[in-house]
Amino acid sequence: MRKTLAILSLASLAALASGCSTWDNLSRAEKGAVIGAGAGAAVGSQVGDGSALNTLGGAAVGGVIGHEVGRRTK
Repeated sequence: MRKTLAILSLASLAALASGCSTWDNLSRAEKGAVIGAGAGAAVGSQVGDGSALNTLGGAAVGGVIGHEVGRRTK
């Protein structure tokens, strides 16, 4: 179950990143938040017991970290 959830999370992130027509209009902070949320969801589902709460928590933390890293990168 965990492996399936991680694969689905990464596939969703890839689809979002490649299919989003407004990707070029996003700021670095917004792009960082999207990538961080996807990575955080994958890590959260693997670290925890695979529950939705762990996945959402990982996505939230990853999104915040990705936003801050993107904001401070020039």
